[in-house]
Amino acid sequence: MAKIYYDKDADLSVLKKKKIAIIGYGIQGRGQALNLRESGLNVIVSEIKENPNYEIAKKDGFKPVSAKEASEEADIIQILTQDHVQSKVYKDSIEKNLKKGKAIVFSHGFNIHFKQIIPPDTVDVFMVAPKGPGSLVRRMYEEKKGVPCLVAIFQDASGNALKLALAYAKGIGGTRAGVIETTFKEETETDLFGEQVVLCGGVTELIKGGFDTLVQAGFQPEIAYFECLHELKLITDLIYEYGIQGMRKRVSDTAEYGDLTRGKRIINESVRDEMKKILSEIQSGKFAQEWIKENEKGRPVFNELRKKDDSHLVEKTGMKLRQMMPWMKK
Repeated sequence: MAKIYYDKDADLSVLKKKKIAIIGYGIQGRGQALNLRESGLNVIVSEIKENPNYEIAKKDGFKPVSAKEASEEADIIQILTQDHVQSKVYKDSIEKNLKKGKAIVFSHGFNIHFKQIIPPDTVDVFMVAPKGPGSLVRRMYEEKKGVPCLVAIFQDASGNALKLALAYAKGIGGTRAGVIETTFKEETETDLFGEQVVLCGGVTELIKGGFDTLVQAGFQPEIAYFECLHELKLITDLIYEYGIQGMRKRVSDTAEYGDLTRGKRIINESVRDEMKKILSEIQSGKFAQEWIKENEKGRPVFNELRKKDDSHLVEKTGMKLRQMMPWMKK
């Protein structure tokens, strides 16, 4: 069973005399920075002036500085830029400022696990990974609640890395909900697998496959959209709140019988075998190298695939139908 830490296990005072740098003021960076500050901690923010998030940080009361300045000043450096730019930011602006006794923090283990960032052995390296977007991390904190987090220690140079990590988790509200102990390897490999096989890759291909099947059989795209995409939210919301069996108890018996008898024909053994191949590619580092090289080349495959799917009929149909849904309009 996983080890879970709560408020009583974390001592916020271990961070009271330390300065925390948040590198990257995106959705996750903003949520964590604001929560840490409101927990009474000393927070500085790094964001580039060309990014709209720079002005957001200023409106939130921060005085954004460069990653170099932030890492020079800070004792604890949380790197929250996107995965594919973290190693460059680290090498260009952070690495030289990692003096003995400092700590670097991540909310995803990609760059550490795949050795794109190799920190000196004189610093602590840990992960605090909220299992939700930064907007939810912020909202739950404001409601005196928290989002569950993962915590992992990659390098414990000080002998206090876990205490620091749990204090950080408490500062963003994570220990209110519970913080599960893991490793950089486990978090990284399971995260990539979930994105590729279920949450993004699996779901989107299932939607398009179902939509295309109905349209090719002569059904109206609008009807296919409702059945294969729009109503998915109803099901995922039920699963999110009640689990798979809880969802089944809240749909019609016809739907449940179709689920139980036909689902395995879609996700059959050949699909499960392909899942194992994808997991193997992740664990071997093959996917990581592919993604790193794709970025080095200027993302030709990524951009072409994105452009192709932008023009898919399901997207055009959805854009039209969503205009009929006033609850989606901001």
